[in-house]
Amino acid sequence: MSIHISAEPGAIAETVLLPGDPYRARWAAERFLDDARLVNETRGMLGYTGTWNGHPVTIHGSGMGMPSLSIYVNELIRDYGAQTLIRIGSCGAMQEHVGVRDIILAMTASTIGSPSQSIFRETTFAPSANWDLLLAAAKAAEGCGCPVHVGGVYSSDTFYDERPDLNDQMTRHGVLAVEMETAELYTLAARHGRRAMSVLTVSDHLLTHEALPAEDRERSFSQMVEIALKAAFPS
Repeated sequence: MSIHISAEPGAIAETVLLPGDPYRARWAAERFLDDARLVNETRGMLGYTGTWNGHPVTIHGSGMGMPSLSIYVNELIRDYGAQTLIRIGSCGAMQEHVGVRDIILAMTASTIGSPSQSIFRETTFAPSANWDLLLAAAKAAEGCGCPVHVGGVYSSDTFYDERPDLNDQMTRHGVLAVEMETAELYTLAARHGRRAMSVLTVSDHLLTHEALPAEDRERSFSQMVEIALKAAFPS
């Protein structure tokens, strides 16, 4: 057990999918895993372990923002031996050619700051995805039936952003979308020698202000989870 995860030793798989929303963790576990069982519910952050095509998988909520994700990823790695961590979440598109419902595979993640920023002092560390996972996800996404984009994302800890100038610069420099966790996930994976990547569904668009209707979210999020699982366990 750890401070924020009450799972018994051995109850967490080496491969962990990380939705921000704990209820999305429950939904994904019930939909995609065989014999899924609840292994953590401390502070309402749900975690489930089961199997996918015979492979042990844990799907565990990470909360919103990099500080929350940092707590869970540190403990999953340090106390439970997680080796492969894949964020599955939503994002807001920042480019005209990226549409709502599209899938983004985050190659890199820019950020103003994260819980790891103080470690690097004056250095700007460039966190990136694990290449093998990224390549496997790109191959898995070929048959998903929706547009897929590979590139950089922007991880922000400010949901109600009052810096339109910053968003403009991100768009100008080709950043595909904004979300709230990937930069810290990639940094922690690099620090501890683990594999990590983010598979994201575009739920809204910062330029067009289009948003994914609630009734369409389940189908779109299903594609994202399937890509993540196939990337973790390529055939």
